[in-house]
Amino acid sequence: MSERANIRDVAARAGVAVKTVSRVLNGHPYVSADTRARVEEAMQELDFRPSVAARILSGAKSGQIALIYDNHSPYYMFQIQTGCWELCKEKGIRLLAQPVDVADPTVGDQVRGLVTETHVDGIILSSPVTDCEGVLKALDAMDIPFVRISPGTNHAMTSSVFMDDAQAADDMTTHLINMGHRRIGFIKGHPNHMASEDRLAGYRRALDRAGIAHDPALVCDGEFDFESGVRAAQILLDLPRPPSAIFASNDDMAAGVLAVAHDRNMNLPGDLSVTGFDDTTLARTVWPPLTTIHQPMAELARTATEILIAGGDITHRRLPHQLIERASVAPPARKTP
Repeated sequence: MSERANIRDVAARAGVAVKTVSRVLNGHPYVSADTRARVEEAMQELDFRPSVAARILSGAKSGQIALIYDNHSPYYMFQIQTGCWELCKEKGIRLLAQPVDVADPTVGDQVRGLVTETHVDGIILSSPVTDCEGVLKALDAMDIPFVRISPGTNHAMTSSVFMDDAQAADDMTTHLINMGHRRIGFIKGHPNHMASEDRLAGYRRALDRAGIAHDPALVCDGEFDFESGVRAAQILLDLPRPPSAIFASNDDMAAGVLAVAHDRNMNLPGDLSVTGFDDTTLARTVWPPLTTIHQPMAELARTATEILIAGGDITHRRLPHQLIERASVAPPARKTP
């Protein structure tokens, strides 16, 4: 049967009123054993899973929403969870935070099970879950409202909140160029995140505009974690002509770059300028403190929660970013051609 079976389909199959199905779903005591059995049998035959729409028809809500995420940066996820939680606390709503693995082929079933078991009233998806086809199909089939943070695909599908990752990366690369850097290394983010490609595009766009040829050797893969920043920094700094600046796609990887530079007794930022992205707490605690892009992570999450709670028409909101200058950037010690 279709995943899209709804409460009316169940009522028709069982030969009862929609209100009767709602009563069964919510454990109402005034339903005969025979009627309850017919409804439950119909639900099983149709592979029906209780949705928010069904509970609304019965006037029942769970008073809780779920944040589903798969992100390698604990600093980023702390900000996202904080933004959601603060508004939920104000509104008296319980927040459930559920990690998943978007590479798992059963992730859609896992999310479907979460909704069925917890009866949440809505879902917030954080990147990269926000673009996971299995999850999107599962939630769409269950007819449950959800809002996506920083989606890279299917923008018209649901409400969303986001910032311009490409422009932010363009701004940071331009800042380094304006400081005199010409060989600028770039560490990409995790391949599952659409923002990773957007940030690479912004980096390349700034180079093109400045007339600086793109050198593939200066671009390394990363995974948005400290360890991948370390690996990429070792590759970049071992080049015959190493970069005078390295722009990492998030602060965790930038911290990995700083660790490698310190291990090599490099003068920072004299020998090497390093920049990050996100403006997490980490950016202010490493040495030297990171020049980075302030991504309004908590604000993105809070706005997504506001949209979810408010309901209504599909809404898209873009929030501004900001380039934060700290002590990790200086003009290059030597001019590079």
